[in-house]
Amino acid sequence: MFINIPSPLQQLKDFAGHQVLIKRDDLIDPYVSGNKWRKLKYILAAANAQQKNHLVTFGGAYSNHLVATAAACSKAGLKSTAFVRGDAVACIHNEMLMLCRLFGMELIFTDRLSYKNKSSLFELRFAEDQNAFFVDEGGASPEAVKGCAEIIAELPTDIDHLFCAAGTGTTAAGLLTGIHQLGLKTKLHVIPVLKGGDFIADEILKYTGSTDQLVLHTDYHFGGYAKTKPELIDFIKTFTATEGILIDPVYTAKMFYAISHLHASGYFKPTEKVVALHTGGLLGLMGMKDKF
Repeated sequence: MFINIPSPLQQLKDFAGHQVLIKRDDLIDPYVSGNKWRKLKYILAAANAQQKNHLVTFGGAYSNHLVATAAACSKAGLKSTAFVRGDAVACIHNEMLMLCRLFGMELIFTDRLSYKNKSSLFELRFAEDQNAFFVDEGGASPEAVKGCAEIIAELPTDIDHLFCAAGTGTTAAGLLTGIHQLGLKTKLHVIPVLKGGDFIADEILKYTGSTDQLVLHTDYHFGGYAKTKPELIDFIKTFTATEGILIDPVYTAKMFYAISHLHASGYFKPTEKVVALHTGGLLGLMGMKDKF
């Protein structure tokens, strides 16, 4: 399976006098990009070790995880199925789900109440399928943490501040694990994209056993998950035109907005090295095209 690893690291233009770099995990693959490949790498290996050839996963109608899983399974010669939260009629013109279907993924539309119990859904439909392998929403798992931890070894060892956006905290848990494993001084700054994102520290702790060197910035959610405000949309337009790099409203734009705001507030010393992890997710722009 061809995947562009390690992804490049490049300087951002709009931070005069400061070394602010971007880890371009968005360039790993057009569809299995960013943290999606990092999470799926060892999930695919676990399925292979158990001789399973059918990945069954979960996600919303505009889930980058679903597209990534469908594409990764297609590349690996595996079958894929997804329980999609929502109504089939409402999603008939959904571009993300069209891509899932093109990659061969079977879609099972599920009401929101049933969707809450993913284990029951899996057992109900696939208990008799010996080839089926359960993959949680977003790929959340110890395997995903292990894959994301590998990012740290691809980065310089003298980074002072490493930033990532977070929904569930799985990617952040991997990054913090990698920092601790290598004994680095790096502080991990996590930007929760959900309102009330303090819980992410607890989610990270489940995997890492320690939150030393973790800093949460919970004021950049812009109203909550997949919520935006005009200033965030304006920021995306300016950032993309200036840097020539696409960012999405759900995750990466909120992270880069936070970095820009902290930089303007004098948060970083001129001698400090800052790296932002671009976790991909650019197909999420399709679900918000009306805002641009």
